[in-house]
Amino acid sequence: MSLVRMIARPMLATIFIAQGAKNLRDPEPLLPAATRFSDRFGPTLQKRAPQVPTDPKTLVRINAGVQVGAGLALATGRFPRLASVALLASLVPTTFAGHPFWTVEDPTQRNTQRIQAMKNVGLAGGLLLASVDTEGKPGLSWRARRAAKDAKRATKTAKREARLAAKATAGQARAGLRRSVKHTSS
Repeated sequence: MSLVRMIARPMLATIFIAQGAKNLRDPEPLLPAATRFSDRFGPTLQKRAPQVPTDPKTLVRINAGVQVGAGLALATGRFPRLASVALLASLVPTTFAGHPFWTVEDPTQRNTQRIQAMKNVGLAGGLLLASVDTEGKPGLSWRARRAAKDAKRATKTAKREARLAAKATAGQARAGLRRSVKHTSS
């Protein structure tokens, strides 16, 4: 792992670990926002995935657990791409429910919420970059393209070798036929 990754990943993960741990211990301050989120999206969640809980306190704790777990995974370099995607997925409802600046009337409060939402958008950008970071190793799409190219090249080579072998065999057969004709005519 490069020095930049070794420093940047824990830096990016810190807020998720700290806030996630705080919210796991004390979900109460987030319940109003989680209740609004649950009231708005709970029926849709129940239709599409009935096993997913819609209780606001449970949602806060699940989100916090994901943030702590994925944050620790990202910070330690364990499955960093998967951890980044999980953190990004947890950040979307957190931002939507926790910082709805578009609904706030007070200009000062609206500005505070907008800044918090933009901070989360910045974190989302960092997580997107982390989710596609292959640490200099080829990604799956590159490997697939490379394998297809190698297979195509191998097929062309085999085809050319088969053609040359067929020509050589045909030439040998003609030479053998000429020799046998000479021997029979003499």
